[in-house]
Amino acid sequence: MKESEIKIKISLDENKVPEQIYWTAEDAGEVNQKSEAILISLWDAEKQNSLRIDLWTKEMKVDEMKTFFHQTLTAMTDTFERATGDEKMAGDMRRFCQYFAEELKLVKDIKKK
Repeated sequence: MKESEIKIKISLDENKVPEQIYWTAEDAGEVNQKSEAILISLWDAEKQNSLRIDLWTKEMKVDEMKTFFHQTLTAMTDTFERATGDEKMAGDMRRFCQYFAEELKLVKDIKKK
């Protein structure tokens, strides 16, 4: 059985606020890649709940965070549809992602449906 490892290194300031985030996934050829934010969700099947790690550096701009969340929600929608086959809910989620982008002015010249 092959194993793969993803490493995340966080540098904290004196108040334990992230200053730098780096990740490595050697199997994918990625070593010490800089990041400004991470959102990790893990499913605990025994307890039937999710565990989360949400971190961002103090240098991350609010506009970048809005874009990061939009892209993450969109990617989660695609994953949800692939994992469940629920096209109706995925469509609803895509409409929300579109609304989210419009309200935050992340997209231009979108015609309302």
